[in-house]
Amino acid sequence: MPRKGRVKKEGPESGEDTDEYRKRRDRNNLAVKRSRVKSKQKTIETVNRVNELRNENSVLEEKVKSLTKELSFLKELFLAHASNTVDSSKYQGVDLQKLLDDSTAGSSGGNIK
Repeated sequence: MPRKGRVKKEGPESGEDTDEYRKRRDRNNLAVKRSRVKSKQKTIETVNRVNELRNENSVLEEKVKSLTKELSFLKELFLAHASNTVDSSKYQGVDLQKLLDDSTAGSSGGNIK
């Protein structure tokens, strides 16, 4: 199906052999090359950024695992201390298990009965 708009002329009168036509074609070819190089560079940059983010994500996931493990250890340590302390009156009225429950780890403050 032919394109709408310009009708391509055939034969010597089409202007395909003129200097002006050749200059336009050369400029267009250069523009296409620049566009393709720019597109390729953008793709490479995107791939590199994705790899950087994946690496950063892995590091952060390891850090979360480590901190979660440390938090669990500290909770156990605190519970052991709270249950073995001589002056347990400090913890009267405090639901230690609820305070240390993982589901409330993100909340601020303590839960006092």
